[in-house]
Amino acid sequence: MAGRNHLKVAPDVHRALLHGDAVVALESTIISHGMPYPENLQTAREVEAIVRDNGAIPATIAILDGVPCIGLDDEQLERLAKLGKKAQKTARRDIPHIVATRGNGATTVSATMFFASKAGIHVFVTGGIGGVHRHGEKTMDISSDLTELGRTPVAVVSAGVKSILDIPRTLEFLETQGVTIAAYKTHEFPAFFTESSGCKVPCRLDSPEDCARLINANLNLGLGSGMLITVPIPKDYSASGYMIESAIQTALEEAKNMNVIGNDVTPFLLAKVNELTRGASLAANIALVKNNALLGAKIAVAFASLKRGFARSAL
Repeated sequence: MAGRNHLKVAPDVHRALLHGDAVVALESTIISHGMPYPENLQTAREVEAIVRDNGAIPATIAILDGVPCIGLDDEQLERLAKLGKKAQKTARRDIPHIVATRGNGATTVSATMFFASKAGIHVFVTGGIGGVHRHGEKTMDISSDLTELGRTPVAVVSAGVKSILDIPRTLEFLETQGVTIAAYKTHEFPAFFTESSGCKVPCRLDSPEDCARLINANLNLGLGSGMLITVPIPKDYSASGYMIESAIQTALEEAKNMNVIGNDVTPFLLAKVNELTRGASLAANIALVKNNALLGAKIAVAFASLKRGFARSAL
């Protein structure tokens, strides 16, 4: 493997970056904390396959034995899947500790963005980003994903944010951070399990090429901030989204009654919602991640093609 700024870069990722080919970063928290084994391993393999089948190289990011890894082989994917919650959920703030103690870390959106940017990867696919939690104006419980988007020039392809969060305040916070927010083939900001949150976005994109041009403009201008490209959940799963929303409201009330707070809130809510929906939320989660990976790969390919075109025209 090749090293870059104290990172361990997988050979295929290194070659792709060296030649200006398409690369898509993938987080690892969804593997270790997002779903149980062996569904998590199967999903990770399938998501990587979707990226490859659509012309890009997947780079799943994690910290293993204290080493930040940009791209995992199948043995490493399986190890991470079996570790599950024994791998620490790793945001930006946790990176020095995990590295210093030679621990294992599953990267969240903020940590994955950080490492992707260090490696020179500009497109990152995830399920949904974190946001401002409900009553965040009092608790100050705001995901580091949002501040990372404000300072790291990576395009994040996601299904928006979960409705367990305060979506209007999340969008206001992103505006304050100077983050470009776009939606794919719609003007509606999606709410993860449902196609719309009732909030509008200022930027609509209708093709991977549109997305690539937006990313390129952001990089060329040196704005230093990331961008959020949101993709509605596939229509085949959106009907069940409203049932899931009802379960979310029940789970929120239960979390409040049990005084579940801080980092424990999201895992508690997702587990409870999956239980209440008898697995429907997990199936929808997997479907939207795969859908995001499909578009993310196409965006990465379009971006690589755009950059090669500019390079040829400069000769």
